Amino acid sequence: MIDLHSHLLPGVDDGSRTVEQSVQVLREMARRGITDVCLTPHLRANETVDAPPLRHDEAFAALRAEAPDLPRLHRGAEVMLDRPLPLERERMGRITLGGSRYILVEFPRLVSTEAVTNALTRVRDAGFVPVLAHPERYSACSVESVSYWRGLGTKMQVDATTLHSTQARGQRARQLVGAGLADILAGDNHGDERSIAGGADFLVALDGDQQAELLTVRNPGAILRDEPLIDVPPLEIRRTWMQRLRRLLGGKA
Repeated sequence: MIDLHSHLLPGVDDGSRTVEQSVQVLREMARRGITDVCLTPHLRANETVDAPPLRHDEAFAALRAEAPDLPRLHRGAEVMLDRPLPLERERMGRITLGGSRYILVEFPRLVSTEAVTNALTRVRDAGFVPVLAHPERYSACSVESVSYWRGLGTKMQVDATTLHSTQARGQRARQLVGAGLADILAGDNHGDERSIAGGADFLVALDGDQQAELLTVRNPGAILRDEPLIDVPPLEIRRTWMQRLRRLLGGKA
């Protein structure tokens, strides 16, 4: 599996605080079958002028010196589009996912549909492929709005752990995967136990082996290779399956 959204660059944002903490998480990722992970620390639009910041380079060097061989480490950023983003190709190429055309972006939770549309269009028109982090978090998220954003060329990254959440964002995440509107899953690990593997297990338990393969292996790999993604087929998530999942997950579904 390949996880393209993590906050394991130590001591630079609200994720892992130390190299030791990050190394512990990376070892657990390897144990669960994750071969590659992209380090995507939070960056605000106004911080991309000199991105990546020197403190990020220093943290990466410290982590790489202690990290296990697997998962392989790639660099990127999770860019907050709360204001216009300077989109010079050379500058932005330093914070895309693994140096590809794909760039992981996020918005404030109460952002409007129109603001999302305008910002994503601007990123696309600059020659990049926006990957919207955890669209299920946003109140503007719906099957209709996500379908429209994907039509603009945006790819959708659903957080794996929200698939079995009882909150509204969990329902939205399942709707997106069920409708075939998710392009990749990711763990969004912050130095804790969150894992893309849990999302893969969720889908496999629903007989969604093909969806799990595309969302956690083939499409994330295509992003790192800067290749087009494969559309993920819809997956029916029936109530009987959710009851089964509750038993498998110990009542957490």
